[in-house]
Amino acid sequence: MPEVVDQVALARLYGEPLFAMPTDLYIPPDALEVFLEAFEGPLDLLLYLIRKQNFNILDIPMAGVTRQYLVYVDEIRTRNLELAAEYLLMAAMLIEIKSRMLLPPRKTAEGQEPEDPRAELVRRLLEYEQMKAAAFRLNEMPQIGRDVLRAQVFIEQSLQPRFPDVNVVDLQEAWRDIVKRARLIQHHKITREELSVREHMSIVLRKLQGRKFVEFEQLFDIARGMQVLIVTFIAMLELAKESLIEVTQAEAFAPIYVRLAYSPA
Repeated sequence: MPEVVDQVALARLYGEPLFAMPTDLYIPPDALEVFLEAFEGPLDLLLYLIRKQNFNILDIPMAGVTRQYLVYVDEIRTRNLELAAEYLLMAAMLIEIKSRMLLPPRKTAEGQEPEDPRAELVRRLLEYEQMKAAAFRLNEMPQIGRDVLRAQVFIEQSLQPRFPDVNVVDLQEAWRDIVKRARLIQHHKITREELSVREHMSIVLRKLQGRKFVEFEQLFDIARGMQVLIVTFIAMLELAKESLIEVTQAEAFAPIYVRLAYSPA
């Protein structure tokens, strides 16, 4: 710690108090720059000088405006030569207009009044002022991402679920399981029975009537034997072919369900 205790430290260097300014301190000339005004171009600067002093834009005092404009240009030339190039072009235009105003006006052949040397500059200033005012009004309007955020809402609509089509292999496996169960309880009674596919199509439709889903195996009457099972299966295939029933399955190897493909009146 330093011997001087009552003195207030000027700064801290690597955590240690600094009570005196270093003698070898070097600050580059361009380390600190202060810009009082920022302009978007020569027209912006010129319009600022005119409006600041309440000059009539239709009757610009070229001497005073040019003098103030050159002061600013000399200031930026010492810092940014590339930026000053555009301002120097406008300065040359102002000096030219000032010089033309000092000369006696030329008379036109038609006897009309000569054009004011400031006319072209006034036209450009008025157009720039209109565009600047329009840009300011647009900037004041709410913008997405700056003032407001776009809201995104996802609404899940209650649509009728669409089940994937049943794989043929899964349908074959379900049929084999029914056949295996039928063989376990088959009887050896030999009878002759005429079976109608149309009749079993009606039976299947009646079983599905008023029910949302029916499991595939519940549509077969195993106790009636293999013949009835085959005819019932053929009847279901015919109903599916005629788009009267739908055979659905939630995923692979999942249970197979059957339902009506139409709503009765």
